[in-house]
Amino acid sequence: MTTDSVGNNNEPVVVKTDVGAKDGQQKCPKCGATDISLNPHTGMLRCRYCRHEFENEKVEGMETNIHELEGEIIGSGTQDIQEDAQNVITLKCTSCGAEVVIDTSEQTLARCHWCRNTLTINQQIPNGSIPDVVLPFKLTKDEAKHLIEDFVGQRKFFANPKFKEEFTVKNIMGVYFPYMVVDLNGHAALFGQGEKQVRRYTKKVGENTKTYYDADLYDVKREFDIAIEGLTVEASSDKLNKLSNDKTNNVINAIMPFDIENSVKWNSNFLKGYTSEKRDTNIDELRPLVEVQAKDIARHAANETLTMYDRGVRWSSEQLELKGRQWKSAYLPVWLYSYQEVKGEKKILHYVAVNARTKEVMGSVPIHVPKLLGFSVLVEILAALGVYVIELEYDWLLLSAGVVFYLLMYNKYRNKSARHKHEAETKKKMRNIFKVDNFVRKRTGLTNSSMEGANNTRVSGPNVTDIFKNALKNDD
Repeated sequence: MTTDSVGNNNEPVVVKTDVGAKDGQQKCPKCGATDISLNPHTGMLRCRYCRHEFENEKVEGMETNIHELEGEIIGSGTQDIQEDAQNVITLKCTSCGAEVVIDTSEQTLARCHWCRNTLTINQQIPNGSIPDVVLPFKLTKDEAKHLIEDFVGQRKFFANPKFKEEFTVKNIMGVYFPYMVVDLNGHAALFGQGEKQVRRYTKKVGENTKTYYDADLYDVKREFDIAIEGLTVEASSDKLNKLSNDKTNNVINAIMPFDIENSVKWNSNFLKGYTSEKRDTNIDELRPLVEVQAKDIARHAANETLTMYDRGVRWSSEQLELKGRQWKSAYLPVWLYSYQEVKGEKKILHYVAVNARTKEVMGSVPIHVPKLLGFSVLVEILAALGVYVIELEYDWLLLSAGVVFYLLMYNKYRNKSARHKHEAETKKKMRNIFKVDNFVRKRTGLTNSSMEGANNTRVSGPNVTDIFKNALKNDD
């Protein structure tokens, strides 16, 4: 599928998302205290002195009707990171006059060392530390602990003994990770052929029975306008590497999506009690990934109109013209447990991550490979004995039981193939759908249960087989 770019000769429209933001003291609107933090039960900011709660405002000025989006719009928090950007900011406390230094590469709020009032950085700096929006934590630490304990508890039998001994949820951390949230307005055009099954039957071939299929072949064309809302990609170069051999980054990716629509204007007070990782990628670096995922979303959206083709569709031409793009940088909340497994000179950092909005959990648990191999061999032996007792048409299925058991357990514990299913989980809406389905001919005596070369459910990127091969190789 090809993508036509827009705005190559035009500068993007920049929406100032920190309008009215002020550095320094932010005071409670009721009592004037500066000790303000997030109440995760309500998602509102709360004064720790008088307990008054107040909502943060939403970002204004961005396009909300994505079907009307044209050109390129970017939030001011997404502008390119400047290498010479000033990280160290000196603020003057308005209560006592003392000067307080804040290194924004590490934090965006600090206490005055004299009067103990809280000072915050809310105006955007071109160093990636201040996003356009933030999605507050909704899940408490205790709730996250229980979810992580349950996840690991179901995976202890084949877990590494040292991991089981050292596992504790006391050290889980609440982290705001940087993401880029993208809205896209485009027009998709897909051309190819599809097959509809009309008959399934069996024939005797020697001593065996073989299944055959008859199908009607059609020329297929689909064109439609598509609005993609809230496509979310990591804005950390480290977390973008889903196939990392020393970190299980894919499990953090797998807990998406987030309820982006509930995000609010950035305020440093949301970070109090949590850690954060600042953005280190720019729009141009993320653009190719966004366009690939947009193509996946359009391809899968078209499947809603292809229900008659039960054997699949083979697209020979796929085009996606993007007429409008809108970018926002965001901090999204994750509860994270990490454990470093040491295997000789090799170290693997395992994560168990919890989406602090939806409670989605995904993780990687170190495996005791000798134990898993031993049980897999036992399963294989029992299966081999079963072949002599039970007469089956396909003996090889039973003889592969040990391998299947190993792969199933490996996937349950390590989840190397887990990922965010952007093609299905991202919000999208089609309109102005144009369909062509022209009968070509009847095909008979087919031996495959699905159309050869069908690609309408394809997703770009490494397939599960490649992921498993890479994972097993690195676990040896």
